[in-house]
Amino acid sequence: MAETKDGAVLCMDAKFGFDDNAEFRQQDVYGLRDVTQEDAAEVEAQKYNLNFIKLDGNIGCLVNGAGLAMATMDVLKLHGGDPANFLDVGGGATPETVKKAFELLLSDKGVTAIFLNIFGGIMRCDYIAEGVIKATKELQLRVPLVVRLKGNKEPEAKELIRQSGLKIYAFDELDEAAAKAVELGRSVAA
Repeated sequence: MAETKDGAVLCMDAKFGFDDNAEFRQQDVYGLRDVTQEDAAEVEAQKYNLNFIKLDGNIGCLVNGAGLAMATMDVLKLHGGDPANFLDVGGGATPETVKKAFELLLSDKGVTAIFLNIFGGIMRCDYIAEGVIKATKELQLRVPLVVRLKGNKEPEAKELIRQSGLKIYAFDELDEAAAKAVELGRSVAA
């Protein structure tokens, strides 16, 4: 709030956004960042080049690409589900970043199922599968996991998942996968 010379009171607020690609040129500005005012999971995700936004639902979503993330959330809603987050691993994910993504998803105690939907154009599906298997084992995953992998190295990825012996629900079609994620998320929540 401010008072002008003529006695008028003004209420003001502002929010500035800065392009992350300019951080190296704008170190003074980025030095002013106060991460205590940000969601801790979102800050942690940024350290691994993951795009993460917390939502209010129960189905954890792990995808590559903002467009696919939006479509995935829409299809979950179409089937009566509620996304717990927007989590985009991007096109350069490795098994390690996939594991970190799972850690972020599992840090939300409201997540009752995880839906992984990957289109391997740039991204290799086998790298994602390796990360899924690693995360499932090392994090002792206790919520149902539905996986849909399409694209580059898809057959190899599916074989890795099959050979893992883990309880991972693999699907080829988006609608079927989303419906199963919603069903499993409800059964765990009930």
